[in-house]
Amino acid sequence: MGEFELIERYFKRPSRQAAVGIGDDCAIWTPRPGYQLAFSADMLVEGRHFLPTVNPQLLGHKALAVNLSDLAACGATPRAFLLSLSLPRADEAWLSGFSQGLLALADAQACELIGGDTTQGPLNIAITVMGETPLGQAILRRTAQAGDDVYVSGHLGDARLALEVFRGNLNVPQAVFEVARARMEKPTPRTALGASLRGIASAMADVSDGLLGDLGHILKASGVGAQLSLQQLSGLMLTRDDWDCPRECGLRWVLSGGDDYELVFTASPNAQHAVEAAALSTGTRVTRIGRVTEDPHLLLVDDNGDVVPHDFRSFDHFA
Repeated sequence: MGEFELIERYFKRPSRQAAVGIGDDCAIWTPRPGYQLAFSADMLVEGRHFLPTVNPQLLGHKALAVNLSDLAACGATPRAFLLSLSLPRADEAWLSGFSQGLLALADAQACELIGGDTTQGPLNIAITVMGETPLGQAILRRTAQAGDDVYVSGHLGDARLALEVFRGNLNVPQAVFEVARARMEKPTPRTALGASLRGIASAMADVSDGLLGDLGHILKASGVGAQLSLQQLSGLMLTRDDWDCPRECGLRWVLSGGDDYELVFTASPNAQHAVEAAALSTGTRVTRIGRVTEDPHLLLVDDNGDVVPHDFRSFDHFA
C-alpha cells in the first residue's frame, strides 16, 4: 500500500466546513466574520509519550484530544486539524484502529481533518489543530489578577498512577488500575467547559505537564502568585478512595503527575456562580483550589493557612 492509497483509504473524507480539504497542496479555510482563529500543535513520539503496546484506537483518540485540550484552554471551539504521521510501515490493522479512534473524536467535536503529511520513519504523530473564538474573547494566560480564585476541572493524578503501574513501581487493585489507565489513554478534552468560560475566567491553561507547572505558566505571565489549599488538592484524585494511596504519592501525582488534560483557570470571586453554572451546563466537575496573590510565589497552605514546604516539580522534556 502506497502513501496516497493509505491517505485515501484511512483519512480522506468529503470536506464539510473547509472550502478545500484533503487532495490539494493546501487546505483552504474561510473564517467566520467576527471570529479569530486559534492554532496549536502537539507531537506524540513512541516511547516518550505512549507505550508501543497501546491500543491504536485509543492512541488515535489521545493524539487529537491533547491538541483539543489546548484549544479548550483558550476558550476556542474546535474547527479543523492537520495530521502529520511518520510510520515504520503501512500496517493496515494499526491504521484502521488509529483512524477510527482519531476520527470518532473528530466527529464528536465537529473538528474536520483537512490535510497533513505521511512519511516512513519512527512512529511519530504530529497534529496542528485550529479553532475559533469570538473576536477579542480568547482566554489567555497573562490576565490573572490578585484576589482571583483558582479552579481546576475534573480529577488529577490518575494518569500518573497508571504510568507507575506500567513501570512496575506500584501495585493497585485491578479495578483502580483500569480507571486510571482509561484516564491516561483516553483523556476527555474540556472544550465545552473552555468555551463556556469565555467572559468568566480571567486566565486559563490546560494541565498537561502537571498542575504546578501549568498554573505556574499563568502566574508568571500575569506577574502574580498563588496559594493552594492542601485540603482541596487532596480530593482531586478520582481513584484515591479505592485503595490505600499514600498521601505523599497522591499529592505528588496531583501536583506534578501530568497527562491529565484538565483545565486550570482563575476567576474573580464575583464570578463564582457563573463558574458553577458553566460547570453544571457542561457536566464537568470544577473545584476551587486556592487564590491568586500579589506575592509572586506559588505556595501550598494547610488548614491553618501555614505554608507547607515541598519539592514537587512538573514535567519538562529537557530538564
